[in-house]
Amino acid sequence: QVQLAESGGGSVQPGESLQLSCRTSIYTYRNYCVAWFRQAPAREREMIGIMYPGGDSTYYADSMKGRVTISQDSAKNTVYLNMSALRPEDTAMYYCALNPTGYCHEEYKDWGQGTQVIVSA
Repeated sequence: QVQLAESGGGSVQPGESLQLSCRTSIYTYRNYCVAWFRQAPAREREMIGIMYPGGDSTYYADSMKGRVTISQDSAKNTVYLNMSALRPEDTAMYYCALNPTGYCHEEYKDWGQGTQVIVSA
């Protein structure tokens, strides 16, 4: 069973940056889609972005486009979500997920436990 573990969340002030990490139990980058999602209280989960298999290309949803990048360190089996210019409305639980099918915009079945981000003055 694949295991994912997010870390790096915390409390920041508006305008600050934060890097979240997603460490996986397997080597994912050649064959897996790795995606970041978030869910705020009383709101539906939304996708932030995807690192496609191979790790050379990414996709960013409108939710945080222009303020996030997804990167990886394959030697550490870790994918990062680099966030900048954070706003109070970015407050949410952030999750990473894996999809082994290659259909990266379809269902993700392997999820981490999430890491909380709070943006507040």
